[in-house]
Amino acid sequence: MKNTFKILLKLVLFLLGLILLYVIVAYLLSKITIEKETDTKPEVEIFILTNGVHTDIVMPTISEQMDWSQQIQFKNTQAADSTYNYIAMGWGDKGFYLETPEWSDLKASVALKAVSGLSTTAIHATYYKQMKLGNDCKSMRISKEQYQRLITYITNSFQKDASGNFIPIITDANYGKTDAFYEANGSYSIFKTCNSWTNSALKACGQKCCLWTATDSGIFSKYK
Repeated sequence: MKNTFKILLKLVLFLLGLILLYVIVAYLLSKITIEKETDTKPEVEIFILTNGVHTDIVMPTISEQMDWSQQIQFKNTQAADSTYNYIAMGWGDKGFYLETPEWSDLKASVALKAVSGLSTTAIHATYYKQMKLGNDCKSMRISKEQYQRLITYITNSFQKDASGNFIPIITDANYGKTDAFYEANGSYSIFKTCNSWTNSALKACGQKCCLWTATDSGIFSKYK
């Protein structure tokens, strides 16, 4: 009995040690800044948006380079309103998105599956009429060439059917009248989170970001 207790204690201490190591490394990596590319034209305005935990990249619905409404169709939202000027996109664990509208709804099975890297992922797309700058929303202007890189990064995150179209997820778990979910590539884990996806999107288009971060605060600390 005493040996069993010692083994369990060592296991608990080992797991706590791993968690502590993860927190320390994640914090340190988030403090390392990747500076934005210089000498670029401010041609396209994009935004980063947070709800306090999860971050989105926000882009013009329609621009010279991309009409997102062709793939993320307005009819897939409850509002089905084609007058929205901006679209926000975030990548994350499918179980979290569809089964956890509030933190109080979080199930242990969903959380364990997410951190294990074994679960599937989704992209949450939300249309907005306008963006309001504040502590939760920051703006930046990028060149058309940088925006093209961002478009490539985001479109590569979507699963596509045989015709190359994004695959909508049919669900009643929408957060409002202007959003929809789509099947995504990749697996969520403690090493690839919704916020590290956004951070990589900023890195792809040459904007200031973290070397790596798991949190929204890591990203937004670069835009104070």
